[in-house]
Amino acid sequence: MFEKILIANRGEIAVRIIRACREMGIKTAAVYSEADAASMHVRLADESVCIGPAAAAESYLHVPNIIAAARNVGAEAIHPGAGFLAESAMFAEVCREYEIANIGPTPEQLAAAGNKSAAIEAARDAGLPILESSSEPLRDLRTARDALAELGTPAMLKAAAGGGGRGMRQIRNFSQLMTAFPQAQSEAAAAFDSGDLYLERLVEGARHVEIQILGDGRNVRHLGERDCSVQRRHQKVIEEAPSPSLNDKLRRRIASAATKLARSLKYESAGTVEFLVDKDDKHYFIELNARIQVEHPVSEALTGIDLVQWQIRIAAGERIDFKQGDVKPNGHAIECRLIAEDSENDWVPSAGLVSKLSLPGGPGVRVDSHVYAGYQVPTQYDSLLAKIICHGRDRDAAIAATRTALAEVEVGGIATNLPYLKRVMDDPDFVAGRHTLDEMPGQAAPEPAGA
Repeated sequence: MFEKILIANRGEIAVRIIRACREMGIKTAAVYSEADAASMHVRLADESVCIGPAAAAESYLHVPNIIAAARNVGAEAIHPGAGFLAESAMFAEVCREYEIANIGPTPEQLAAAGNKSAAIEAARDAGLPILESSSEPLRDLRTARDALAELGTPAMLKAAAGGGGRGMRQIRNFSQLMTAFPQAQSEAAAAFDSGDLYLERLVEGARHVEIQILGDGRNVRHLGERDCSVQRRHQKVIEEAPSPSLNDKLRRRIASAATKLARSLKYESAGTVEFLVDKDDKHYFIELNARIQVEHPVSEALTGIDLVQWQIRIAAGERIDFKQGDVKPNGHAIECRLIAEDSENDWVPSAGLVSKLSLPGGPGVRVDSHVYAGYQVPTQYDSLLAKIICHGRDRDAAIAATRTALAEVEVGGIATNLPYLKRVMDDPDFVAGRHTLDEMPGQAAPEPAGA
């Protein structure tokens, strides 16, 4: 097992990894940009290294500085977290060259799976149902126009090098493509250091369902599905498990497809195979996120399996020591993402000083966060403040627990999406499990009393 791990990320995911390492008796080294000098992950790590200015391209995406930091502190492994370099085959290859373990898939698997266009080809080869898509990475508007003419509309424009909704736009005509392409390309380049895009057929009225997988290069296990159909601008806001829309037969079929793909790749580490499920219960592979996901605590709440610790154990050469039949999801879990965006004012980003903070607790409630009273929310990075995960014996109990937890949240000094999260828990379509990606539940603020 490793003695020291460098964490090449920031925010709540860096704190999550530090805690997993502590439980395993592993020392940690944090990296941080100048904007994150007072961040929680810097405080909690055994040691820390500044790797550059606030801009991600000069810090969290700057591979030479990260490798130099790992070598200087004597780290045997690097955990890239979620986002930034987590799905970079180049970064994993550089780690290999310097004999530093990358806690994630191999460079070859990242090249095949982390790149979304390549992942579609791998899924096709494994026999998974896929959506029609452009065959080559789109790097200029002329090529994109030709691809759209061949594919037809409506379509979805996506980043080829990463997920999380960045670089994603709906395209219903050529005029929209002209506007959306440079925007999506710039967004993808900033998030993933690659502006490559691709087009995919748009499925309307669909739900977003993903399967959590874990592989060690020989064995593959799945931890069931998560439903991520509450999204804003293709960014997940609320996730839950199990999905309220799947019957057992469809659930088994989708899980089987996910494990089939992972086995074909001899997949290592944690990953998520994502699908769209249409109105007729047909499922289509859309991408393989070859990293730990922000929403991984939902699966941990149902199964009791620590995915981050298993990532570390697999990277250290251990084999998965439990069978598929040992994975027995229990109850229902819901995760709400508390973000620094004003849901009551057109979702305007809100940075600044957190003057007051009260987060919930109690049985069945877990909070993953890097925020504290006195923390300065920076403008340069993701707006996630905290993840609030509530577990109950069934979906009704989980919704009730989430309502109670959200009622306990207080954040002073900045605006958040807390009012929106509360509305979703009372939205009739969400409560009934009828919501789809087409309409965002809880979007309309309630009318004032007497209006």
